[in-house]
Amino acid sequence: MAVKGRSIRGLSRKSSNSTLVFAVFIGLSFVVFILLAFGIFSIPFTSKGSQKAHDLSSIAHNTVGRRDDDGGKRDPWAEVISWEPRAVVYHNFLSKEECEYLINLGKPHMKKSTVVDSATGKSTDSRVRTSSGTFLARGQDKVVRTIEKRIADFTFIPVEHGEGLQILHYEVGQRYEPHYDYFADEFNTINGGQRIATVLMYLSDVEEGGETVFPTAKGNHSAVPWWNELSECGKGGLSVKPKMGDALLFWSMKPDASLDPSSLHGGCPVIKAKGPLLSLDAFAVVRFVSKAVIIL
Repeated sequence: MAVKGRSIRGLSRKSSNSTLVFAVFIGLSFVVFILLAFGIFSIPFTSKGSQKAHDLSSIAHNTVGRRDDDGGKRDPWAEVISWEPRAVVYHNFLSKEECEYLINLGKPHMKKSTVVDSATGKSTDSRVRTSSGTFLARGQDKVVRTIEKRIADFTFIPVEHGEGLQILHYEVGQRYEPHYDYFADEFNTINGGQRIATVLMYLSDVEEGGETVFPTAKGNHSAVPWWNELSECGKGGLSVKPKMGDALLFWSMKPDASLDPSSLHGGCPVIKAKGPLLSLDAFAVVRFVSKAVIIL
């Protein structure tokens, strides 16, 4: 009986130790989870597709293998191209049919593009912007609503925070000088809220020129795979070549809600169009701007 008693007591001690070790493990796991959740601690990892901040050499060559010869839509995929500013290209965001629909929708209503006067908040003519364009009403029809919903899913910003889609047409030689999409004055922010992000959707291809360029973006700009395809203007910073159906999302504000000066961007002059574009001379783009609503 004495031997059995010692065995039971020994088993009890081992069980208690196992329970204690398990409890400590659970406690430590919970602490690590909390640190990860609040961003206080991170787990480093490496993978073949990972990209370091400002390492532009890891960006895929998005001009290859995008579409079938018959224009069929390929699978969409997203690609981070910059962290300062935060910028993502969503390849094959729009179908060819959607691009053509938007061009035909805006074509009869094109007018000289304007800029916003910081003093009055009104639209005014300017030599820094030589394109033509028109605005669509938000939720104008089923196709527009579908695209707006897709933008909201892409950006995680509600449709109600966005301005109406703006269709822009750039003829050969036309451009948009580098500028900020955020407002630097109180007039516009009080009346409509600060602009926080922009989505540019390219409705056609361009053979040469027409890039969206970020002159102050961080990183070695010449490391991008499409460097040799860029115009002289495009080589003045981190540039995105317009490709039919692609969408470019960039943020004008940082995660801490401060304005991001690295979001300075411009539209390079179109040098050579690529084939006919539904009777337009060069290429078209849809611009969508999201705002942070001011709650008074």
